[in-house]
Amino acid sequence: MADKKATLSIGKESWEFPIYGSTLGPEVVDISSLYTRSGRFTYDPGFTSTASCDSDITYIDGDVGILLHRGYPIEQLAEHGDFLETCYLLLYGELPNKAQKADFDYRVTHHTMLHEQMSRFFTGFRRDAHPMAIMVGVVGALSAFYHDSTDISDPHQRMVASLRMIAKMPTIAAMAYKYHIGQPFVYPKNDLDYAANFLRMCFAVPCEEYKPEPVLARAMDRIFILHADHEQNASTSTVRLAGSSGANPFACTAAGIACLWGPAHGGANEAALNMLQEIGTPDRIPEFIERAKDKDDPFRLMGFGHRVYKNYDPRAKIMQKTTHEVLAELGNRGDPLLDVAMELEKIALTDEYFIEKKLYPNIDFYSGITLKALGFPTTMFTVLFSLARTVGWIAQWKEMIEDPKQRIGRPRQLYNGEVQRDYVPLTKRG
Repeated sequence: MADKKATLSIGKESWEFPIYGSTLGPEVVDISSLYTRSGRFTYDPGFTSTASCDSDITYIDGDVGILLHRGYPIEQLAEHGDFLETCYLLLYGELPNKAQKADFDYRVTHHTMLHEQMSRFFTGFRRDAHPMAIMVGVVGALSAFYHDSTDISDPHQRMVASLRMIAKMPTIAAMAYKYHIGQPFVYPKNDLDYAANFLRMCFAVPCEEYKPEPVLARAMDRIFILHADHEQNASTSTVRLAGSSGANPFACTAAGIACLWGPAHGGANEAALNMLQEIGTPDRIPEFIERAKDKDDPFRLMGFGHRVYKNYDPRAKIMQKTTHEVLAELGNRGDPLLDVAMELEKIALTDEYFIEKKLYPNIDFYSGITLKALGFPTTMFTVLFSLARTVGWIAQWKEMIEDPKQRIGRPRQLYNGEVQRDYVPLTKRG
């Protein structure tokens, strides 16, 4: 119940609206009755000041650099847990005990296979198709194969769909990668953990066995944890909006993948690598630093700063450590871009301009470097992001479906088009 009220006055009329508090973060003014009572809408492009839902899953405080999943700091989850434990937490609200963890891991691991007919879908795409285009199509097609988990009114089917999405996404992503580079598909192995299994499906070939290095598998697992959920971002909001119509979870997830494909959202780490390629060699960094400081120069440093985090991105601290672990394990393999990245990181962390503007290296900067060191092409970066984010989308979708206040999404608009006018026959138009 609201214990405070806000008053909106327009001319001589006034209306009161309830103010609701939260366990963390700002209060919200409930304006859901505004149009009924006043005949007016609010105007908030990008919904930057609008709470679209009531959620218990993820909390972000960008001013001080806090990211919590169900109350647990992201740093602790990434340091001490694994990705499937984070999945369980996001889906069910609590960390699992040993028996629950073992059961959850087993159920996910034993649902990683795709229906064999789905492998034919990949050959229908052009050989040079972007892997994200393949992901959108194949994930959406899951609803054509798994009819027993599309009834969103059935809690059991919702649970089965959730497990299937988490389990099958690495297989789909690995198949998209293999098709992209022209290699045969590699089937999952049930004796490997989630991240190691994914790396094997990506990098093994039939002519020789591939054994994932523990350091690399752990790095991949951390990348998944750090990208698992991020509150009501564009792709998550897309999944919720699609789900509000009653669409099945596979279709909703495909919508989220399509949104994530946008360069302003999931493509940021790819953009950071493209920037490093533009810089080329460490000796050119000072030139580009000066260009970044010049307001009249269109060049911008990608992978620095964040729209939400006005302080250091807490995920970037973990990703920085993981990046250095991977490079220590692999070396830079003669890759000049990794030399550029490490030198640029040093400058950005010590240059007064970057410190004053709080342009710290963000997670996209470090994850892009790490994924490149692991051997992934930049076209796969957003695919890996969507793989990790699937659990967040599913948790948010599940929460929305189970919310009794849930209604179909229907934003309003500020119309500035033509007023009503009469149709003129073609013969009378001059």
